[in-house]
Amino acid sequence: MGLRHLLYGPYERQLVRTLQRQAQVPRHIGVILDGNRRWARHAGASAAHGHQRGADKITEVLEWSQEAGVEVVTLWMLSTDNLDRDPQELAALLDIICAAVERLAEDGRWRLQHVGDLTLLPAVAANRIIAAVARTAESPGLHVNVAVGYGGRHEIASAVRAVLREGVDAGHSLEEVAGTFSVEHIAQHLYTSGQPDPDLVIRTSGEQRLSGFLMWQSAHSEFYFCDAYWPDFRHVDFLRALRAYAQRERRLGR
Repeated sequence: MGLRHLLYGPYERQLVRTLQRQAQVPRHIGVILDGNRRWARHAGASAAHGHQRGADKITEVLEWSQEAGVEVVTLWMLSTDNLDRDPQELAALLDIICAAVERLAEDGRWRLQHVGDLTLLPAVAANRIIAAVARTAESPGLHVNVAVGYGGRHEIASAVRAVLREGVDAGHSLEEVAGTFSVEHIAQHLYTSGQPDPDLVIRTSGEQRLSGFLMWQSAHSEFYFCDAYWPDFRHVDFLRALRAYAQRERRLGR
């Protein structure tokens, strides 16, 4: 056991004590699970192995979140852009993602909700996710959004279409719908409708961009970018993100 590993125990406990004093915990955390393939390259392993290691990390992060008092976690597991990957790699990735969602459902501690467009996925994958989510409808614990086939622009376009369709179905002309169109109308038709917007968005792997993640909902979010690849994301990294959030003065656009 190296010296660095031995030092992390006391440091971790110190971070926990600091957070307990600050007592400012995000209600909703969004997580961009980035860096699986790069982790695999550095480890001399296959991309599939990297994705599997990333999937294995999820339960830990949900446990940390629940312990901290977080109410909602959104995990970005597959973007609409990812659907353009090599078909063989995509098939393997989808199988890993579906298996991960099924494990979360079997765990029984989390209430799952799909976030994204299932029509973009192969029918087999979509049905596996639907079935897993349905099994957790009565679960009392942390609310977990699994973002699979998710893109922020796609979500907003879908919300606008839903508003227009709803107005026309109610007998209004498009001109009438446009005349009363509001920000609230879009918010009501987002995938996360009824949930608090993310207070904190964490992205791993050192990339400092959102890439379209929760574009509408993250307008007033705090962002934390971590250098660790997702499979290497540690409890101490999570605590640092919470500490950074607690130390910021949130103005919420004011």
